Amino acid sequence: MPDDRTNSWEARAEASSFYGFTDLPTVHSRGTVVLTHGEGPYVVDVHGRRYLDANSGLWNMVAGFDHPGLIEAAQAQYARFPGYHAFFGRMSDQTVMLSEKLVEVSPFERGRVFYTNSGSEANDTMVKMLWFLHAAEGNPQRRKILTRWNGYHGVTAVSASMTGKPYNSVFGLPLPGFLHLSCPHYWRFGQEGESEAEFTQRMAKELEATIIKEGPETIAGFFAEPVMGAGGVIPPSSGYFQAVVPILRKYGIPIISDEVITGFGRTGEVWGCETFDFVPDAIISSKNLTAGFFPMGAVILGPELSDRMQAAAEAIEEFPHGFTASGHPVGCAIALKAIDVVMNEGLLENVRALTPRFEAGLARLAEKPNIGEWRGKGLMGAVEAVKDKATKTPFAGDLSVSERIANACTDAGLICRPLGQAVVLCPAFVMTEAQMDEMFDKLDSALDKVFAEVA
Repeated sequence: MPDDRTNSWEARAEASSFYGFTDLPTVHSRGTVVLTHGEGPYVVDVHGRRYLDANSGLWNMVAGFDHPGLIEAAQAQYARFPGYHAFFGRMSDQTVMLSEKLVEVSPFERGRVFYTNSGSEANDTMVKMLWFLHAAEGNPQRRKILTRWNGYHGVTAVSASMTGKPYNSVFGLPLPGFLHLSCPHYWRFGQEGESEAEFTQRMAKELEATIIKEGPETIAGFFAEPVMGAGGVIPPSSGYFQAVVPILRKYGIPIISDEVITGFGRTGEVWGCETFDFVPDAIISSKNLTAGFFPMGAVILGPELSDRMQAAAEAIEEFPHGFTASGHPVGCAIALKAIDVVMNEGLLENVRALTPRFEAGLARLAEKPNIGEWRGKGLMGAVEAVKDKATKTPFAGDLSVSERIANACTDAGLICRPLGQAVVLCPAFVMTEAQMDEMFDKLDSALDKVFAEVA
């Protein structure tokens, strides 16, 4: 519990900080957890208390919080060349090498990479690229962007407009021309008597009907997370991408795979699009790209979009877009090491090895009367709290059930994330079997405690 003294870390944090995506009643009643350092998948607060972070920071600290190789890569690059940009035909050697590596490990036989500082900026950039490209090709009316309800693509004005979450209405978003299709969550949105295959076909028919209604000549692109992350870890219904990709190809609409969360191993493959067996036109990367050790995002263009974008830029002699820290040499050096760590130091193999234990743990929790569903892919999963399992009726919103569960976990030394009425787990790739058992034991106890209070 927070120290009530006015000079406590908790009081100082609340007095001087403006919080984003934070339950303010929890902060007011419990205080901010102020952290000092991390040890493997654990973080330590100012009072010396250790927490197993079952969310890998914010999906991204996949190599833990103190990986010596990543620290060394950062230190060495800071000593060698601590900062630069990627404007005016100049960039660091690390930037060139990272671009080569990203194309090499992508599903594309060739391509080009553009750097940003975050996934939000990368999605925003991709939208501008599509608008720029279509206008250059004589189709300036092709500006509408298709995404899905519950999808999350960022917080800039454009990427928040892409994000299908109701909270963005407080900003007057989405902007015109951003269209949200149905969420492909069969458990929650399947109709009575509808099979999963029939649900998938309904999603595909909705997509094609929307394209025809809006006019394919007005649509710039379709963005999709292979697994919806901030929507509550929602894998698509079976066969979803095999149903929608041919429709997009039929109408010449690029499909962009938002791999900010799923990229670099989270689903058990390097890319989420590989897990779900489709090849997009471009990939958005961030988070695991640097294992959380540096803020960076990237747009990885496949061959067709690379060629078209290059032609459009050469027609006016430049692509007038970028960020001061795009392709930052330290970030690129860290990303090169992070990719090596994930792919060559056993982290990706550990994701695959731990996945059956992870899924079994989620399935055990789903046996509780007030857990309606467990879902996940690789090392990202969620359990959904319900008041009534048979009818899938959620708890009343004012009970703040998932927040209460997360708070009970924090009291037990476990950090997990409440999302809607779900509790989300996305552990670090370095987690051991014993640490995974600790995670599930603590969450199990927290669920029992809260359900005894509210059920």
